Amino acid sequence: MNRLAGVTSPYLLQHADNPVDWWPWGPEAFEEAKRRDVPVLLSVGYSACHWCHVMAHESFEDQATADYLNEHFVSVKVDREERPDVDAVYMEAVQAATGQGGWPMTVFLTPDAEPFYFGTYFPPAPRHGMPSFRQVLEGVEQAWSTRRDEVGEVAGKIVRDLAQREIGHQGARPPGEQELAQALLGLTREYDPQRGGFGGAPKFPPSMVLEFLLRHHARTGAEGALQMARDTCERMARGGLYDQLGGGFARYSVDRDWVVPHFEKMLYDNALLCRVYAHLWRATGSDLARRVALETADFLMRELRTPEGGFASALDADSDDGTGRSVEGAYYVWRPEQLTAVLGEDDGRLAARYFGVTDEGTFEHGQSVLQLPQSDGVFDAQRIESVRSRLLAARAGRPAPGRDDKVVAAWNGLAIAALAETGAYFDRPDLVEAALGAADLLVRVHLDEHARLARTSRDGRVGPNAGVLEDYADVAEGFLALASVTGEGVWLDFAGLLLDQVLTRFADPETGALFDTASDAEQLIRRPQDPTDNATPSGWSAAAAALLGYAAHTGSASHRTAAERALGIVGALGPRVPRFVGWGLAAAEALLDGPREVAVVGPAKDDERTAALHRTALLGNAPGAVVAYGTPDGEEFPLLADRALVDGAPTAYVCRNFVCDLPVTDPAALKARLDAR
Repeated sequence: MNRLAGVTSPYLLQHADNPVDWWPWGPEAFEEAKRRDVPVLLSVGYSACHWCHVMAHESFEDQATADYLNEHFVSVKVDREERPDVDAVYMEAVQAATGQGGWPMTVFLTPDAEPFYFGTYFPPAPRHGMPSFRQVLEGVEQAWSTRRDEVGEVAGKIVRDLAQREIGHQGARPPGEQELAQALLGLTREYDPQRGGFGGAPKFPPSMVLEFLLRHHARTGAEGALQMARDTCERMARGGLYDQLGGGFARYSVDRDWVVPHFEKMLYDNALLCRVYAHLWRATGSDLARRVALETADFLMRELRTPEGGFASALDADSDDGTGRSVEGAYYVWRPEQLTAVLGEDDGRLAARYFGVTDEGTFEHGQSVLQLPQSDGVFDAQRIESVRSRLLAARAGRPAPGRDDKVVAAWNGLAIAALAETGAYFDRPDLVEAALGAADLLVRVHLDEHARLARTSRDGRVGPNAGVLEDYADVAEGFLALASVTGEGVWLDFAGLLLDQVLTRFADPETGALFDTASDAEQLIRRPQDPTDNATPSGWSAAAAALLGYAAHTGSASHRTAAERALGIVGALGPRVPRFVGWGLAAAEALLDGPREVAVVGPAKDDERTAALHRTALLGNAPGAVVAYGTPDGEEFPLLADRALVDGAPTAYVCRNFVCDLPVTDPAALKARLDAR
């Protein structure tokens, strides 16, 4: 047992029994490297990473490799999901040096934490032009022992180059009509009209871009934006990327057609996509969007909810294939004879045709990933549902993929927003209750008396790592959604506490630029700062969106100004790289639309007429609109101040840009106000 025993990260605990003498990230490891005068091996990964598991089995579980590492290096293992700041800083160095990145990330550092040699996965023997891991270790050790000056020069140059990569933000302004139109044009050029989505293989679900497209259509009526969003959502939902039996999406598709996924399922993808499909239903009434939103929400509840009320981070791609081997996708794929064994001859043939299972297979070894390839044909809905439920029950008997059950604050914030809105749209109070449970966990366990967030917890025990910008921003976003759905102003108050931390500890007071780590956080070789989206919204854009929503709720000029200053970077990047600033573009749509402020007052919250107005307000498509509801004398929401009932009836007020429409008491009239451009 090495020094990883007792940590909260399931990924690190997977390496606690390695013969490698692992250290967690911290000053003690670097002090040990200085004492021994050896370099540091930094290995970064995460629990759902297939190749991380492969390298661990091939190299870190190998006694001879471990002996060499223990003699010549101090080995540090990092869970990128717990320490996104460490991951971001060194991934930037890897990409700058090699032109590419990925996980596992393998970096060699001086005892001062300066990087000098980089890589990702290294095989146990030379392969496909790659050196073996042992060859890399021996080469680094020799360079450290015989060419120390050269190593120091390389490390110093890398650190200096990283320090010069500052983001020019001074004087930037938020995107206007022209920049958003250019962003839409850029997306149109990269759009795949045959398959949906953007670019080629591998193909990732473009969650943040889809939110922008839906909001752009709502604000401008641009049919092309809606068409790209609708068609992409349909192609993803009909492909192997989507779990046709259990709901939920895999991380990405290895092909352009959404057929073969990389099978890990991440909380953040499913939270973001649940919300996208709910918003697509809100815009179009699509039955497919409704089904996928609810099935994805049910997946979150069934597979990722923790006993403490939070949501676990991920399910692994790999699982036991029944022979004791851990194989990617084993839990999800089928052969025709397996369908027949579960369903019988007739229903087995039906299932093969319905789900696209062939003798040749769409995956490896004659296995198929279930999808919905048919574009026509009539199927008996009850019979298909029976087939699906029997296959799901049979699949439940297979060895399940491992679950990373740490609770990440940011991703739970995304889940809170998705479940609150999906529950409200589709009259599923259990989903809203789950969102409240997750929010309660974040407040009880992650938030301290100074309104500072911890990044993670596990089993109700808080982790050691400080929250980063995306944690504060995404949790604030979740709390704002919860406030609009529940009418409980305490969630608006908590969002305000978090956003005040953003303004005081993460923002540059001179330019309004945002950093990924707080001003008083651990000092790395560079303070990470990235305004572009990756698998999740950038902390920068997420903070801008949350600041804007909070300002609309409260009338706070300082929060609105901060949002506008932060969105300046989107004005610069949106026309050039719209695929990578989708969340910022969505926030900019809200800014151009107002955003609208909707106050619903009634004699009581449980009054049916009040509830009808409230639901209508939530179902409005106006980009980024905020909703407050309660009684006329309620003090929980600033938007409710001085809002009187009209003739004693529940009443809705719609305002934007310091101008209010006449109050309305009829849901249809409210809908017309919210749909007006």
